[in-house]
Amino acid sequence: MHRVVALALPEIVAFDLSIPAQVFGHVDEHDRYAFSVCTEHPGTVPTTTGFEITIAHGLEALRDADTVVVPGFMPTSEPSASVLEALALAHARGARVASVCVGAFAVAAAGLMDGRAATTHWEHAEALRSRFPAVEVRPEVLYVDAGQVLSSAGISAGIDLCLHMVRADFGADAAARVSRRMVAALHRPGGQAQFIERPLPTSGSPISHACAWAAAELGRRAITVADLAERAGYSPRSFSRRFHEELGISPSRWLAAQRVLEARRLLERTALSIEEVAACSGLGSPANLRLHFARELSTTPTAYRQAFRADS
Repeated sequence: MHRVVALALPEIVAFDLSIPAQVFGHVDEHDRYAFSVCTEHPGTVPTTTGFEITIAHGLEALRDADTVVVPGFMPTSEPSASVLEALALAHARGARVASVCVGAFAVAAAGLMDGRAATTHWEHAEALRSRFPAVEVRPEVLYVDAGQVLSSAGISAGIDLCLHMVRADFGADAAARVSRRMVAALHRPGGQAQFIERPLPTSGSPISHACAWAAAELGRRAITVADLAERAGYSPRSFSRRFHEELGISPSRWLAAQRVLEARRLLERTALSIEEVAACSGLGSPANLRLHFARELSTTPTAYRQAFRADS
């Protein structure tokens, strides 16, 4: 059982807290995660949206946490010394620490992001960089996995980060089930750009339709950027430009991420050989499969299968 504790700081962003609660605290996850919420002074904690929440647990809950999630809070003034010490102690004994949106300001204030890459909502990125110059702030991405310390951008990027953690803990199939339950977007890699002053692509847009088709077909056929463009009704050049405008990532990078995800699912669900997994996922050769796993997951396909195969 993996213990996840969310740290609620006044004035907490209620949406940010609801994300880990729905991902880790849902009844469907009770066989994998134990979820709770704590705060410095148990009782009522104000939110940024005009209501209060009641929290029973104090900072002592962080002592046994395997993962600590710090949702956003406003204003982003430095938390108390007791909060910073509790975060530092959790990290020192090996807990994973993740921030959602401007929760990064608390994690950075505890010194846990020093020398690491991190992100936050793009509107607050410059303030994070100015206050914590030892942090490598990356305002352009959805989330950053810097090992023991993780961070996400605003709003829905917190969902992407939490699903990423489920994927790391229990595999791609487990994360896909959570994603379907939450009716969340298709897998978005952390390097995908934040939607800076742009609306999210609608589910009925040609590009969204092409992405959904590709995700469904990836295990059955080799898909190219030209195939995606044809499906969306664009020339390859126009499609690449529109794709980057809507998603902040090139279609080739998006396809590569989806192929790795498909390879992970095949390794978890099937007894296909490494050669067959490479071919079925569209990665081509075992060498290319191993290259992507080493670069993105810091492991090998064989080791990944041993860790996440359902019947292992």
